[in-house]
Amino acid sequence: MQPIIHSKLPNVGTTIFTVMSQLAVEHGAVNLGQGFPDFPMSDELTSLVDKAMKDGFNQYVHMNGLPALREALAAKATELYHTPINPETNITVTPGGTYAIYTALTTALQPGDEVIVFEPAYDSYIPNIEINGAKAVRISLQYPNYNIPWQEVRASVNERTRMIMINTPHNPTGAVLSEADMIELASIVTGTKIIILSDEVYEHLIFDGIAHQSILRYPELFERSFVCYSFGKTYHCTGWKLGYCIAPESFMKEFRKVHQFNCFTCDTPKQVALSQYLTNKTAYLTLGSFVEQKRNYFRALMADTPFTCIPSHGSYFECYSYAGFSNEADKDLAIRLTKECGIATIPVSAFYQNGEDNKVLRFCFAKKEETLEKAVASLKKNI
Repeated sequence: MQPIIHSKLPNVGTTIFTVMSQLAVEHGAVNLGQGFPDFPMSDELTSLVDKAMKDGFNQYVHMNGLPALREALAAKATELYHTPINPETNITVTPGGTYAIYTALTTALQPGDEVIVFEPAYDSYIPNIEINGAKAVRISLQYPNYNIPWQEVRASVNERTRMIMINTPHNPTGAVLSEADMIELASIVTGTKIIILSDEVYEHLIFDGIAHQSILRYPELFERSFVCYSFGKTYHCTGWKLGYCIAPESFMKEFRKVHQFNCFTCDTPKQVALSQYLTNKTAYLTLGSFVEQKRNYFRALMADTPFTCIPSHGSYFECYSYAGFSNEADKDLAIRLTKECGIATIPVSAFYQNGEDNKVLRFCFAKKEETLEKAVASLKKNI
């Protein structure tokens, strides 16, 4: 008799990203659903990886990450956000930003803890909370600007509240937190034992002259925070699955206990290459304007469609409302557009546990111009 495995995530099935990407393949649709670029990454960076491998950097690297890479990241963060970061005690390199988020949650949470999560939310958050025996307290961002309702946050805090999760720039909406938001957050957590997990994987993909409000800018917030980042989003190499976490020394000590018995360490030659490439500050400082041009180009293409833009100020994504021309469920419309119009998107209801449907689809604009042109031309022709 085969043993039975009792699922730790009984309500989780195949993700909407997998579903829509497979549908795009089946129907030959342009995939503006999943968030990855289709343009090449830096030749210089790939050459540095090649050189690192040929130079023999192919064995295990330090569990916490290549020292030279951690030193470069600490210098970068300190310069950008004016909070001293120690490469030895504050930074661990991880196999991707999602892994860093999972490890931070596993480090901090105990069964019965509550975590305040804002929806629409990146799809890993709530399963990661639940698999650790904690409870996600879901608060909806205020549609259509996707602002945080801080009074509702205050009302939700109680003695079981262990963590508040924030994400800026935000996936899926492209909303960004302001200085006023950070001040509100600080006022709520001051004098409590609440930990903050800040997902900042899109830190350099921010537009319209807005400054990224990293937790690292606020020492009183950083002292209670895990802050998670992604190299894949910064250097157009999502398939590398490399990221890192920055946290206070006491938090990082516990984070590394979980890390060492999970992946233990990360890809060596890529860390060597990144430690050298980080000296090229222009590569990350100009990223926002580069991707903003793609957002603007996509907006211009979409202006002649019946969709209504919900402005994005960061990330790879912009959301569009279709409430003005259809009452279809967003998942149904996303499937129909893939099959009939040759363009794959993501229904924003997929980012809500209760399936809240505001008649909004998410489009990824981090693509070549010809890809965006093909997608929107097909949409206009068939919608």
